Amino acid sequence: MAIFLRSSIRFNSTLGCCGRGSLKAAFQAPRSSIRLYHGAAARKAAVAAAVQSSPTPIPPFMEAKSQLNVLQRLHDPAFYEGIAKLMDLRRKYIEDRSIFIRGEDMIPLLKALGVKDSDFAPLKLVSDHLGVDPTLNYREIKNGRFCFDFDTQSIRRLEKQPFTLSVGEEFRRHDSGKIREFEEVDNDLQLNTVLQALMVFKVFFFAGVPTAPRDLLDYSSNKFICTLFNTRTFTDRNVLGEPALEGVHTDGVDHTMTTLLGSNNMTSDSAITLMHDMREVTGSRLNNSQPALIKGHCQHRNFLDTMIIADTERKHSLTPVYAQDEAKRATRDMLIFFTRRPTLPGHVSYNIDSTNSHTRLPMEIPMWVPQTPAP
Repeated sequence: MAIFLRSSIRFNSTLGCCGRGSLKAAFQAPRSSIRLYHGAAARKAAVAAAVQSSPTPIPPFMEAKSQLNVLQRLHDPAFYEGIAKLMDLRRKYIEDRSIFIRGEDMIPLLKALGVKDSDFAPLKLVSDHLGVDPTLNYREIKNGRFCFDFDTQSIRRLEKQPFTLSVGEEFRRHDSGKIREFEEVDNDLQLNTVLQALMVFKVFFFAGVPTAPRDLLDYSSNKFICTLFNTRTFTDRNVLGEPALEGVHTDGVDHTMTTLLGSNNMTSDSAITLMHDMREVTGSRLNNSQPALIKGHCQHRNFLDTMIIADTERKHSLTPVYAQDEAKRATRDMLIFFTRRPTLPGHVSYNIDSTNSHTRLPMEIPMWVPQTPAP
């Protein structure tokens, strides 16, 4: 188990965090050997066709009967061993408002929830078939919307909607407030039991865990909206991939979870995540941020390394993806889970926040929520 360092910033290989040398590099100016270009006009024409693509046929081993059913695990002692560890992690998250869990520790937890061993390998390859990003030319992407419904005790796929993040949600970038369309997450991902277990896993970290409220979210609702992004950020001779071009920011939600699927040809100082106090100026670049307001840091290095953060109580930023061999492409593949309550009238996303189920790509699995006292 690993949690964010909160006082000093020093190397700790057990935590999978970066040392002073790597962190120092995070504050340096971008490397001159990379040509920075973040426009994406040439890619926009491909977006309309991309979002209309037909769903991938469901392979025989991904039929509905093979989806994750955590309720079938209730008779297995290994399930309760996993739950005990999850509750310990939950307590750490409530205390620190952020947590980092190594992939090697995630695997037994996900298996306890019912993951099939045969689903781990396909998950590593799912990012090979992503769509174009309409505003960032160094990223490939798909997304999908899900509802964590505490009335039905289930997680279900929601119909496609556009996406936006605004300056009012502490997100400052050239595309802030723009309505964006992405190709949809398909059956190869949503019917993978590892992905489904990650969703059940996340429930433990937000169910009954209050955070500082956001404006115009319905905190009386028993539903949470989860927008899932599958992304590949890449760097090559023509472009520098920045997982957070926007600098210091929040994601406009209540809880954010990020999970690494894989990386290739990245340097050791690539994609370091820094946690910032909410007093840090939104949009600040790393080399202009205040060291005294850094609350912790981590680095996703291995398959299933996972970070969770209370998005209304910690801002965050990331260093770019640098290529170890500059003659070759460097890539970083992630799953990103944005989770919040439904919106209220007046919210920038109110008219694109449907809770209708997806009819073309249906998915619904049960979730299990332990009865715990309020923190």
